[in-house]
Amino acid sequence: MPAAALGDRPAGDVDDHVAAPLAPRARLLPSLAAVYRAQLSRARVSRIPLLFVATFQSIGIMVLMRGVVDGGSEARAVVAGSAVLVVAFVALNLLAQYFGQLRAGGGLDHYATLPVPPAAVVLGAAGAYASFTVPGTVVTAVAGSLLFGLPLGHLWILVAVVPLSGAALAGLGAALGLLAPRPELATLLGQLGMSAALLLGVLPPERLPGPIGWARDLLPSTYGVEALARTFDARPDWAAVCLDLAVCGAVGLVSLAVATWAYRRAAVR
Repeated sequence: MPAAALGDRPAGDVDDHVAAPLAPRARLLPSLAAVYRAQLSRARVSRIPLLFVATFQSIGIMVLMRGVVDGGSEARAVVAGSAVLVVAFVALNLLAQYFGQLRAGGGLDHYATLPVPPAAVVLGAAGAYASFTVPGTVVTAVAGSLLFGLPLGHLWILVAVVPLSGAALAGLGAALGLLAPRPELATLLGQLGMSAALLLGVLPPERLPGPIGWARDLLPSTYGVEALARTFDARPDWAAVCLDLAVCGAVGLVSLAVATWAYRRAAVR
């Protein structure tokens, strides 16, 4: 066709391949709130039986330990460790399984198509799973306090212990699930992490051998356990409690940052 003929064609007939501008990327906080609500709704439907199992397991451990622990610092350690174990079961174990299955099933591709920051996906899921542990943790702490004759007056500290321990353990669980090459391995790593929280968190630290005691210091939930255990004293050392919570919060930030990096790494593959 002659060039002049092309020039005579109406403007509406000319194919225009100019790409439409993309929608602006969603901001972090609205995206985080949306992912959090979606994950919390999903967890509320499918995780209630597992939360019951986690709570029943922790209370059962305290009943067993009641036969060998009379009171004092050992009783405080058992109750605090059992309460935080509920957080480990849900935020670490189940979240590792969730992200492992999400990666294997192509769910990360769905999130990658959404205009949401990677941090919103990780933080939203982690926050939902950590929030889901609140009822079981409170029930376990109250039951343990009554079982061992510990005071109930300072259990309000769970308002800080649950989110900080939950953030640290959820970040670790998400990282394990995202870095594991297969969902079966993610499940195994989540189970091992929960077993470590059971062994190193529930057993009184003075009864642990030296090397295992050092490993306890590396477990993110240890500092949440220590903070809760200190509040059972007649006169709690609040400076030490705040220090433990600060360390727990710092570990939580690091673990969530690692989980965000692992999400980006898994999403581009």
